[in-house]
Amino acid sequence: MYGRECGCFRSDFTITIFLLPAISLLFKPIIPLKIVLLPLKLDDKVLQINDKTFEIFIRKEEIQAEIASLAARLEADYAGKEVVFIAVLNGAFMFAADLMKQFRSPCEITFVKVSSYKGMNSSGRVDEVIGLNTEIKDKHVIIVEDIVDTGITMEKLFTLLSVEKPASLEIVTLLHKPEAFKGTHTPTYIGFSIPNKFVVGYGLDYDELGRNTEHIYQLKGETTH
Repeated sequence: MYGRECGCFRSDFTITIFLLPAISLLFKPIIPLKIVLLPLKLDDKVLQINDKTFEIFIRKEEIQAEIASLAARLEADYAGKEVVFIAVLNGAFMFAADLMKQFRSPCEITFVKVSSYKGMNSSGRVDEVIGLNTEIKDKHVIIVEDIVDTGITMEKLFTLLSVEKPASLEIVTLLHKPEAFKGTHTPTYIGFSIPNKFVVGYGLDYDELGRNTEHIYQLKGETTH
């Protein structure tokens, strides 16, 4: 009898000892989690590209607001017309994409490529236009540019596109430098008129770098708009 009771006691005691670690975990004080909020990109205000330092010139909010305004004007002016947008690569790819999101009417879009920049200065030469495979005869053509400064690219494009006999031919540009402009075809639709300073970002590059930013930057220390 005693042995059985003793065995039962030992069994209960063993089970109790075995369960103690698990039970203690249930009643262990809860340690509060520490939530660390990382700051936004600290380098948004300054952009370093090779030997050049750039600072914010036009913020993304301003850019998007101006694009919405340009799209609204274009829709009103081209309502009911057959429209073809011709975006100039590489610089206009971001502007063209965002403009198309805001332009709700039916339209075509195609891309061409020219080259007139090397480093920070215009090369003064436009290479042959590549990629115009869309029929534009009797259609209303709108050239989409990221920036118009000297106007050399526009003169070349106007000459080549006019041969195709479009119904009309106009330019929409995000940026325009009136001080640097030497052409005869002033853009009809202009987002921002800016000083003759070098800018980079939102499609614009410095030696092919810096295109992938939301803001537009200018050389640090230069006068802002």
